[in-house]
Amino acid sequence: MGDTDTDKVAETKLDKSNFTCQDSGQDDDEIGGKKSCDLCNPRHWLHRYFPVLILLCFLLFGSYFVNDIPGSLQDVMVRDLDLSETEFMAFYAFEAWPNVVLCIVGGYMIDGLFGVRLGAIVFSVLVTLGQAMFALGGFINNYVLMCCGRFVLGIGEESLGIAQSTFATKWFKEKELNMVFGLLLSFSRLASTVAMNVMQPLYNLVDQAVHGYKGLGITLFIAVFVCFMSALCAVILSFFDKRADKILSRSKVESDEKIKLKDILKIPMMTWIMTFICVTFYVGVMPFISLGLVFFVMKFGLTPATASTLNSLVYIIPAVACPLLGFCIDKTGKNIFWVIGGISLALVSHMMLAFTFVNPYIPMVVLGFSYSVLASSIWPLVAFVVPNKQLGTAYGIMQAFLNLGLGVCFILAGLVLDKFGYLILEIFFLAWLCLCLIAAILLYLVDLNKGGHLNLSTKERALQKKKQKEMEKLKQLNEDQNESAKTDIDVADITE
Repeated sequence: MGDTDTDKVAETKLDKSNFTCQDSGQDDDEIGGKKSCDLCNPRHWLHRYFPVLILLCFLLFGSYFVNDIPGSLQDVMVRDLDLSETEFMAFYAFEAWPNVVLCIVGGYMIDGLFGVRLGAIVFSVLVTLGQAMFALGGFINNYVLMCCGRFVLGIGEESLGIAQSTFATKWFKEKELNMVFGLLLSFSRLASTVAMNVMQPLYNLVDQAVHGYKGLGITLFIAVFVCFMSALCAVILSFFDKRADKILSRSKVESDEKIKLKDILKIPMMTWIMTFICVTFYVGVMPFISLGLVFFVMKFGLTPATASTLNSLVYIIPAVACPLLGFCIDKTGKNIFWVIGGISLALVSHMMLAFTFVNPYIPMVVLGFSYSVLASSIWPLVAFVVPNKQLGTAYGIMQAFLNLGLGVCFILAGLVLDKFGYLILEIFFLAWLCLCLIAAILLYLVDLNKGGHLNLSTKERALQKKKQKEMEKLKQLNEDQNESAKTDIDVADITE
């Protein structure tokens, strides 16, 4: 009787061991017991790049496209809608100011309420709805409705950007993250460039059949189609993400990590330093672009058309450079050194613009390159210090403070220019960039004090990850040995 029981226990143990081995030995290319093509396999790089990354790139294309439509049709809107310049600039104000608070709310909703998939769909629909309201307001010449449309567009746009960042870190956290963020920035600038170059000819074409504000409204309605295509990308991307969660068993982990409101207070200090770096750097770039045209005309004697082309270099260069720089950063690591290098280049650019008469194309190319370096290196760092469940909230906080800083400094830059002129305005920008450089050095020192994880080279980070995996395997082996010893004791008891 004892021998029979012992044999049964041994067979049961062997069956369990075989079952475990069969499960763990499953081919990565098999999904649900069926052979899967690489394009459909979420474990394969081909699936990450071609369905997922392409959808990510176009997720925000529509919102960036319609965001810059007022700038591309400024003269048309002022004429056809009989607006003052102040009323025209309100289109941008109604889009930007609400997001000082609402993008934090959007980030929290993505992390704690909707989840990233439903959040992306909801916010992409808001972008489409906002542009439709803006277009309808233009068609019936209703200024209030147009402002309301920009307000709704702004709510959806910033929060959709947070969803895009959260998707990117979810799919590419361990591989190619810097390159991916660079590519996403490149597509956003491409959307702005397309809007600047397409909307005016499109209006001229419509104007041949329908004149005045009705023609303007029809032109704006055509842009709604671009937003609709981005919303469709959100739906398809959410499908692939949900499918990957099921295949890779990620759903349970995410459901157990829902963020709580009090977790906002636990955002790491290094994230706040990164936020300050982003705000101070962008203050040295964006307000200058908005005021740069007259500066180049007055100081260098350029024509308005040439000055406009010069201004656009800061957007055109990142469209090409960001993916390449992101790829380089992925290969080298040392993100904080790249951040410091980008800020230093921006300082050099503004010094040349302020104190020399060197060909203005040189400092503007340097400024565009510096913007590409910083954007490709700073945003991915958040994923290394913030838990997955807080990523949406962290990006929301960064966007909120960025909107606040830019909103205030746009006004301050205008006041400085009106009262003191362009030389003092350049010193104003240099002061902000100096603060940015100090903050980047502080980030390096804080990270160094915590072990230097953020500034590891790619090789060092791979070795660190390998050691972590070895430690996890060792821990699992110890647990298995303890379980085996416990089973042996049970066998001995049965035998007795």
